Amino acid sequence: MFTRPAFGLAEVTWRWSFGLAAWLLLALFLAEYFDSLTVSRTDLFLLKTRHPVLILRALSDIFRGSGARLVEGFVVLAIFLTLLWIVTAGLARAATVKALIGHFRSGRPSEDSPGWSLRAMIGLSFFRAAAFLAAMVACLTPVAALRAFRDHVSPSSSVLVIIGVVLLVGWAWSTVNWFLSLAALFVVSRGEDTFGAMRTAIDLCRDRPAPLFAVGTWFGLAHLGVFTIATFFALFSLGLVRALPAAVGLAGALLVTLLYCAVADFLYIGRLAAYVVILELPAWFSPVRTRPSVPTGGQRSRAVQSGGAIDRDELILSDLPAPM
Repeated sequence: MFTRPAFGLAEVTWRWSFGLAAWLLLALFLAEYFDSLTVSRTDLFLLKTRHPVLILRALSDIFRGSGARLVEGFVVLAIFLTLLWIVTAGLARAATVKALIGHFRSGRPSEDSPGWSLRAMIGLSFFRAAAFLAAMVACLTPVAALRAFRDHVSPSSSVLVIIGVVLLVGWAWSTVNWFLSLAALFVVSRGEDTFGAMRTAIDLCRDRPAPLFAVGTWFGLAHLGVFTIATFFALFSLGLVRALPAAVGLAGALLVTLLYCAVADFLYIGRLAAYVVILELPAWFSPVRTRPSVPTGGQRSRAVQSGGAIDRDELILSDLPAPM
């Protein structure tokens, strides 16, 4: 992370490029959607009154009948962005992992690295996207279920159930996402296919649980600390809105958010590099073995001679005198 910042900058570059493209497409979609709405003179007059009730009445008339088009547009945009992310994430992850493996293999005897498969990387990215979609559906399911039984469930109980389900689903999704990210290492380093990389990742988790747990714990604590600090400064910036112009407070909060995202990307590439070390340098994590004892001078004189023959001058049990 510190000696080779180019890896972290590469991670920031591809993630932020995709994020910028996604936000740009979303802004263009909303601009086209708002441009398709019809605003009558009556609605414009109601908006100029600045009365909350009249403004709500005008907005209701403006957006009436356009909900279906909005939902359809969001679905098409989500599908397109998902496909774009699957391909982009597969290519970018293959490039970063290949660079990390090449960095840690430098100075070592050359090894024949099998070619990685783009289909396997896209397969892992597809499963990551499917896991995220399943997590979103699982989080929205209790909301719809509790809404149907709102007359029989208290609001406080509903909130507790929703929070519990969201935390459980978030933990399950993060675990699956971590596992699929780990499997990407074997696609590049060993040329595995999608399911073969998953099997190898399971074997690695079974063979080396302690190093993997240590890396995940320390980097997780570092990420949590950065998130806590960023949240504090973001809230502090928003709190300055009363004393400073609102644009200054919002700009400060946005700057803190961008810095947090950059640090999080550097931590992610650092954790990925630690997993590459576990995979490429297994001797670092092997148990310490005792060195064989060095023979003394007397023992060397009776050592095995040329051709592996036995020293004929050494007594054996049959040559010892029998006890009287």
